[in-house]
Order: sequence, then structure tokens, then C-alpha cells
Amino acid sequence: MKRILILGASGFIGNALYKELSPYFATYGTYYSNKKHKENQQFYHFDHTQEDVHEVLKKVKPKLIISAVRGPFEDQIDLHQQLIEHVKLYNCRLLFLSSSNVFDAFHNYPSYEFDKTLSESVYGRLKIKIENDIMRLAPSKYVIARLPMVYGLHAPRIKEIEALMDEKLPLEVFPNTIVNLISDRKLTQQIHYIINQKLTGIFHLGTTDLITHYDFHKRLAAKRGWDQLVFKQVFTTNDMRYIAVLPKENKLPAHLLPTCEDVLEDSFASMTDC
Repeated sequence: MKRILILGASGFIGNALYKELSPYFATYGTYYSNKKHKENQQFYHFDHTQEDVHEVLKKVKPKLIISAVRGPFEDQIDLHQQLIEHVKLYNCRLLFLSSSNVFDAFHNYPSYEFDKTLSESVYGRLKIKIENDIMRLAPSKYVIARLPMVYGLHAPRIKEIEALMDEKLPLEVFPNTIVNLISDRKLTQQIHYIINQKLTGIFHLGTTDLITHYDFHKRLAAKRGWDQLVFKQVFTTNDMRYIAVLPKENKLPAHLLPTCEDVLEDSFASMTDC
């Protein structure tokens, strides 16, 4: 059975991936501060700001490393340089979760897999730096999955909105910003397929249709019954601005290509079961 190591498996996306993959693969994960994973023998405590990742790699001997880590930017760069050296030497691959922010300097159109990356944000430049380092590997050795905003029933973005409502504060929305999105459920299904099919390269894992940032949150509020949510409309430009990653060359099968309505459903789902 393929051995998979998820770095950052205690986070929102990392944990969703662990739950999706663990019934099918020998799946291991790392955690830093979430003590609920301490008793799980499939999880290893790992602090990438202090520790060398090679100790965890020696224990797990993964065929696939999924990087879903967060933390100080310089430490992330150092960690991925260690991972790249490991992948060069051993029979394994690296799947890196990147971001649509690698294109956030481009405003006039959506971005596709092989478009030039350019970012105005520190976060986007971090992702570009790591992507460029990874792409020096043999193409068969890596997957770069660029993600738009990730939602879901218990997503951090949902919790942030609920916290704003508790404090009676408005949610900033951007009527002139056109986006696409993804839910944790659809994302994990897409990555599961990429792993099963042994695909490599760059993938844009978002909805196939686009929506304004404001319209999505209006529809989300209506779905979840957030009547008390107040919107603060922010216009950063007079023109429409795109922050969206669409697939062109590396398309997944139709049943794995979600729409904005799918993301809304996954962010509402059976709330009575929460």
C-alpha cells in the first residue's frame, strides 16, 4: 500500500486530506499544536521552525509527500528545500499546495496553468519562490496544486464570518473582484484522483465558473440564514479585477469539476448534523 505523509495534517486542508486518503492508503500526518492528534499513532509531532524533517521522513518512508504546512515564511522555504533534496534522492514525489495568489499582480483575466506568475503580495511571492524551486525537479517528481479560496462547512473562513457576526462587525466584500473557489470536499476528491492516476505537473483546482466576491458571500449568507450579517462593500478599483485560477491543459474529469453552487452546498450541507 502506498505510504503518504501529509505535512500539516492537523490544519483544515491537511486534515480533510487525511480523512479522504487514510481509508485507501497508509496515510501519516504531522501536527504541531493540536494535541488531539497526540494519541494517533499515524501522526508525528513536528515543528518545522525547530526540527529537521528528515527524522519524520526516515520513520514514514513515504512514496508521496503532501505539503500543507503553514508558518514563518523563511522556515517554509527551508523546509521545502529539504523536501526537494529528499525527493531527488529517493523514490518518492512531492505534492505542493500552492495558491491563486501567485497571479495576484494580474487583474484583467483569469490565470491558467502555464501563465507567467507574478505577485504583489508577500504571500504570493513566497508561493512563487517555492514553486520555482520545486519545478527544478524532474517533471515526474512533483505536483503543484494551485488553490483559490477554500470553503466548506467548518472552514476557517466560515468561522471568521461567524466571529464577525458575534462581534456585530461587518464583513468586507469586493463587488469588483471576480473569483473562483473550492470546497474542502471537492478539493480532497480532486487530489485523491490525481494520486490514483499518478498525475504530475501543475493543476488549477477551482470551480469552473466565476462569481464576484460580493455575490458569493451574499448567496452564502442566504443559504446559511445569516440574516444579521452586514456587508461592507470595498472598491479597490473602478474596473473588474480577476483573482481566479482555471484549468486549461490539465483538466480533471467532468464529475470532479465543481461549480460555485457546489461550493455553496458544501458550505451549507446538513448543518443540522453539526
